Amino acid sequence: MAKLNPQRLIFGLFLIVVIVVAEVLFGALKLHGWLWPAFIVMIFFFEAHMDIKKAPNIIVGGLFGLFGILIAKYVFVVPLAPTLGEALPRLIFIVVFVYAIVAFGEMLPILFNNYAFMNVLVTAIAIKQKELPNSNPDVSILIWMGVELVVGVTFIYAILGIIKILGAMAKRKAAK
Repeated sequence: MAKLNPQRLIFGLFLIVVIVVAEVLFGALKLHGWLWPAFIVMIFFFEAHMDIKKAPNIIVGGLFGLFGILIAKYVFVVPLAPTLGEALPRLIFIVVFVYAIVAFGEMLPILFNNYAFMNVLVTAIAIKQKELPNSNPDVSILIWMGVELVVGVTFIYAILGIIKILGAMAKRKAAK
């Protein structure tokens, strides 16, 4: 059975501070429900084993996924819904989007990746559930893109900073 790792416990405490600061700041600004894109960045960064080389794919792919909802609306649903109904154009978008990820993922992995697909799904669910920071879904998507970019990148650098702090603490402890 694995034992508790003091480094992980300290890491977790630092991470909780980062999360609480973000939540309190966004709460004080009355921006409830706007942080989820940044938390998705954090989760994906952990899933990528905190490899900074994966950060551009996480951020750009995520932004492309968020923007994909606007593509779905204005390239597929709005022009095709009058003749095909709403369901078929959405299905066509999903098929095209998934196929693009598979077909172009090796050529342009920063854009066509699983992060893009996950952000399309989560954004679609958020809009369907009306978890919008604004009454206009298009504006909400643009706000979420900004949050993902600014706060998501901040989270990545905060995590990397925590790792550096823990490394410095370990060096001090080893020097004693």
